[in-house]
Amino acid sequence: MFGIYLKRELGRRKKAALVIALGLALGIALVITVNSVSAGMTQAQDKVLKSLYGLGTDMTVTKARTAPTSGSSGRPNFQFDANSNDSDDTQSSDRVMTQGGQALAAGVVTKVAAQKGVAGAVGALTLNVTKVDGSFTQGKAQSSGGNTGNSGQGGPGGGSGGNSSAAPQVQGGGANFDVNSYSVAGVDVTDQTLGPLAGSKITTGKTFTAAQTNAKVAVVSKSYAKENSLKVGKTLKISGTKYTIIGIATPDSSESTTDVYLPLKQAQTLADAKNQVTTIYVKATDSQQIDSVKAAIQKNISGTTVTTSADLAETVSGSLSTASNLATSVGKWLSIAVLVAAFLVAALLTSSAVSRRVREFGTLKALGWPSRRVTRQVVGESIVNGLLGGALGIGLGLAAAYTVTAISPKLTAQLGSTGGGGGMGGPGGGGPGQQSTQNTMEIALSAPVSMTTIALAVGLAVTGGLIAGAMGGWRASRMRPADALRSVS
Repeated sequence: MFGIYLKRELGRRKKAALVIALGLALGIALVITVNSVSAGMTQAQDKVLKSLYGLGTDMTVTKARTAPTSGSSGRPNFQFDANSNDSDDTQSSDRVMTQGGQALAAGVVTKVAAQKGVAGAVGALTLNVTKVDGSFTQGKAQSSGGNTGNSGQGGPGGGSGGNSSAAPQVQGGGANFDVNSYSVAGVDVTDQTLGPLAGSKITTGKTFTAAQTNAKVAVVSKSYAKENSLKVGKTLKISGTKYTIIGIATPDSSESTTDVYLPLKQAQTLADAKNQVTTIYVKATDSQQIDSVKAAIQKNISGTTVTTSADLAETVSGSLSTASNLATSVGKWLSIAVLVAAFLVAALLTSSAVSRRVREFGTLKALGWPSRRVTRQVVGESIVNGLLGGALGIGLGLAAAYTVTAISPKLTAQLGSTGGGGGMGGPGGGGPGQQSTQNTMEIALSAPVSMTTIALAVGLAVTGGLIAGAMGGWRASRMRPADALRSVS
């Protein structure tokens, strides 16, 4: 009897049922859209952090920044002397420096690994290599490193290539030279599950073996290989040493912030930094212990700065950060407001519909229907309307999420450094000692919809139906048979 009556009444009031269902559908669709976009932004932020940290890294340890010594500019200096008797003197020079000029003793890696809550720790050495190639005619040319290109006669030229910031200076005579910079990371080849290479996969060739701790081999990033026409088997010359390229690395997400990877010992030799590292990558035994591990390292190992993923996330700015903040703040409250409005409208419409059925419910009570049976009938109709609204809302929400994924709007993430000079991660972008934003990543936004979100939508649909049914049932339960007689007259 309940099912038959329910079907008949819903069939008679299709328009009213559709209006109530659409109101709930809009609120539920908005919730699905906001949740899916927020999930997509979380994934995008994770990609940014992984590209800096390397997979599985929970925190990094770097040397606390110290004040520069008097008279030190911190910039690479080059000196070229041209023979005044030669009409053309071509020279080339590489300057290898540890990134930020900050380095830790390799023994600190062992101390960090021994701290409570640390599952693993590996050291890496991040270098900046500035290469100057030039030809000089008489006089003397001096360069302090910089973002420059070919100069004209008698002075420095415009910018092309390179990551340094100071401009070369030419004294007397003419000069024509190029300055280019690239980043190098020394990798602990015995444990590549952490560190700068962990966030990339080898797409051509192979990675290092544990036996190549001091081998003259290199892995280069895909972007750097393409830019410089490098392939597996070719050689790369750094500061007079030739390295055989054994692999091409492609980052799991975004662009690589490292151009060249070398065995750690080779990188230490290049930089004259024996038994030194610039960054220690740390994996905690439990993600819940990250804060306690950070505190333990800072307490027990002086002169270090510990940076967690949460610290690094705070340095990410740009449209990704702005959109994420909007989704988690404005989007959340907008969803709540729309849902409350949808529930309220559904409840009022249901109550209004019950008021127009005074004759019907009054007659049913006169025939012997108890109030609880009338209430159950109204609640049943409302739940069906709620489920219909849920189905429509899920459909609309999935369509919106699919549209966002199909369009894949581009969001930018500008990677800055954390305070104290202990900035994180990826070489060449926000690494130790870097004071300003060094790299901008572009991330395509997607909107994945999880089963949890679908379950939430169904729960909201049932909740909306129950709220509307409770309001309508309460109104119906107060009706008396006499109300039906008055409505006839």
